[in-house]
Amino acid sequence: MSHPSADPATVLTTLAGYGERYRLETDPGAGEDWIAADRLVDPAAEELTRVLEAERAASGQVSAHATALTVMAVYAGTVTAPALLAWALHDQVLDVRPHNVLLRLDDHHGFAAVALRRPRLADVSRMPAAERLALLVRQVLDEHLFPVAEALRARSRASRRQLHGGIAHGCAAAFGAASRRPGADVDLLQRAHERFLAACPPELAALGEMVRLSEAGAQGLFYLRRTCCLYYTAVHGEKCASCCLDSAEDRIAGYRRVLAGDAAPH
Repeated sequence: MSHPSADPATVLTTLAGYGERYRLETDPGAGEDWIAADRLVDPAAEELTRVLEAERAASGQVSAHATALTVMAVYAGTVTAPALLAWALHDQVLDVRPHNVLLRLDDHHGFAAVALRRPRLADVSRMPAAERLALLVRQVLDEHLFPVAEALRARSRASRRQLHGGIAHGCAAAFGAASRRPGADVDLLQRAHERFLAACPPELAALGEMVRLSEAGAQGLFYLRRTCCLYYTAVHGEKCASCCLDSAEDRIAGYRRVLAGDAAPH
């Protein structure tokens, strides 16, 4: 797998071209209502309360348990997603460790924006490919998503397995959503997800499965999760597209409709 060399500006421009999920702001205004991501690893932090309350109001969740699970999946699928795509496309490690990340809440489901305090890439020029991947996994999982999951676990009845299911889902979405962009290299993104997952703690691989589908001349990667985020327990009563309460066959049929342009992913 070959990758073009890149500087931070080039990487960030490329990421933004893949959609809002991957867009990172680099000049957060002092007057903006930003939340420092490193505050979210503290279960008692007021900032974590704000994130949970915002998600509860936006998605209509009625329990702390379900709210924590929804936050985890959305967080993993947006806040650290740019680093996974930067590695897949450029073989670079973008610094999304908590101390370098700021978040702004949205009135709707998810986050309005993600910003970097300093847009920087790790110096990996002398690192073998395996060491670059290990660095990515350490910064994305060990230093960021797993600590956020533990804070959410302390604030709710959500189990570690359920929260890690949200992490596995969110990380898969970083590759899957990019694969459905017109002109995307689906082969590259599929191999990248497989390599990333192989470098993760083995229990993550057991929490879902990535499938590659073709429909109406379009291709894409979709994730079949094996843990439930309890999204359906919200007042709207809707299931997420990857809900494990539906059969794999039904989920795949729904994903095929997405590829055919007859439905929107959610």
